[in-house]
Amino acid sequence: MDEPVIEVENLSHTFKDIVAVNGISFTVPAGKIFSFLGPNGAGKSTTINVLTTLLAVQKGTVRIAGFDVAKDPEDVRRSIGIVFQEETLDRDLTVWEILEFHGRLYSMPHGERRARIDEMIRLVELEKKRDVLVKHLSGGMKRRLEIARGLMTRPKVLFLDEPTLGLDPQSRLRVWDYIRQVNREGTTIFLTTHYMDEADSLSDRINIIDHGKIIASGTSQELKSALGEDIIYLETGDDGRAAELLRAVPGVRDIRPGIRGLSVVITGDGAKCLPVILERLKEAGIGIVSANLKRPTLDDVFVHFTGREIRGG
Repeated sequence: MDEPVIEVENLSHTFKDIVAVNGISFTVPAGKIFSFLGPNGAGKSTTINVLTTLLAVQKGTVRIAGFDVAKDPEDVRRSIGIVFQEETLDRDLTVWEILEFHGRLYSMPHGERRARIDEMIRLVELEKKRDVLVKHLSGGMKRRLEIARGLMTRPKVLFLDEPTLGLDPQSRLRVWDYIRQVNREGTTIFLTTHYMDEADSLSDRINIIDHGKIIASGTSQELKSALGEDIIYLETGDDGRAAELLRAVPGVRDIRPGIRGLSVVITGDGAKCLPVILERLKEAGIGIVSANLKRPTLDDVFVHFTGREIRGG
């Protein structure tokens, strides 16, 4: 088993009477892309701020690259890179100056610093923008520059807090490519996101967090498979009666009410089960408004565990 580069045990954090993080525990193996998936206000940013020493550890234990976050914050900071959710670039510096200043801040030797700047500018494809002021860059270019800055010191872990928030689809895909490339070179990625497709596409492992608690954990495929092979979404004239009736249908694993009517989780082939379900409802005189059969997605996983869509966060 891969050695963990992040170890979190019973972490809790409150702001006055608000419990932002509520007793969570998890580990992140070295060299993996790990995602915290959840809506705004779920506890993602609070967790990442504690892990990166921006917030004090109130309760629990956190270790990054072998260092205790509470006892050895300077060692932790030397082991990580961060791309914040909000832009933190000086708009009146050039691309090169941003990276030069960051290298100096971390006391990188002159020769190593200059070589690393050239390497990072090539990585994020900003060669033609090298001497352009930040205020003249597009949103996607700024995000790529922030990733380059986070990688300047060759961190063991790169923290990315909502890295593609607000970007257009093309820029998002390019940022995903850079994340994969950085990870292939050995850097562990800790990603927070509320985008299902982002977590699905990038992650080796996903923790779904809601109201400060981890409610599900696994690979994308494991999380989807936990629901079943297929899901049937039903809207009927009497969802309560329909749910009671369909629990006895062979192949039905679970039935949950939700914002889209009933979610009927099927263990076998949903295409074979759907006609049986429709016939049972018809025989019982229950009107059918709509019926949709689909394969489980991460959206379905989130709805299954929380009873609501992530966009309602």
